[in-house]
Amino acid sequence: MKLGFIGCGNMAQAMMGGIITGNLIPANEIITSDAYKPGLEKAKKTLDINITVDNKEVAANSEMIILSVKPQFYNIVIKEISSIIKEDTIIITIAPGQMLEDLENQFGKKVKIVRTMPNTPAMVGEGMTAMCTNEYVTEEEIKEVKRVLEGFGRVEVVPEYMMDAVVAVSGSSPAYVYMFIEALADGAVLNGMSRAQAYTFAAQAVLGSAKVVLETKLHPAQLKDMVCSPAGTTIEAVKTLEDEGFRSAIINAMISCVERSKNM
Repeated sequence: MKLGFIGCGNMAQAMMGGIITGNLIPANEIITSDAYKPGLEKAKKTLDINITVDNKEVAANSEMIILSVKPQFYNIVIKEISSIIKEDTIIITIAPGQMLEDLENQFGKKVKIVRTMPNTPAMVGEGMTAMCTNEYVTEEEIKEVKRVLEGFGRVEVVPEYMMDAVVAVSGSSPAYVYMFIEALADGAVLNGMSRAQAYTFAAQAVLGSAKVVLETKLHPAQLKDMVCSPAGTTIEAVKTLEDEGFRSAIINAMISCVERSKNM
């Protein structure tokens, strides 16, 4: 079994789904463990992967292991599996606040570690993942890990000091975007649109706008200016957003997110 997941929550299942759908690793070469048996059974039924309640079984049978448990459980899991981890096993983490040096110290030996921060749009193959590695991971291994992570979206290699900013700009930001979509829909409902239709209009507008930024490479301000006709409806709405502190609220939210990430 090539790829192991310790923890089988929503993020892990989203990652597995993307990897399998992208034909990167077959389902019969993926194994996952979790203490929550109903979640394991759901993953087995949906993805046809191998399941176990034994973290050591995953560690013993995987060339790559993704630690997909909550940050507060990392120390417990690492203590449990550290003696089983082989010299060529690659450990991939997805939790905020877990520094490479601290993770190495927890293993108590030289271990290949890749620190990543994915996000929940991985569920639909549109994730954004940042990754950095310790010194023991080779260039070829970096390419292989990147290839696997690209099974559920875009991947960028970044220096570790940027990871807290990554948490705020992509790891947590889907929540802000969902709030924005909900607010757009509420405004449409206020003006007579049905709830279901309002969500479709709002979500598609966000999806399309994001795609324009990525594909045209134009500055967001330039794209905004293209929509704002003189004395038009859009510039009136933009003025209101500025009056209400729209951009400063987002920036302040990201600052608080980064501080929380640093202190986890």
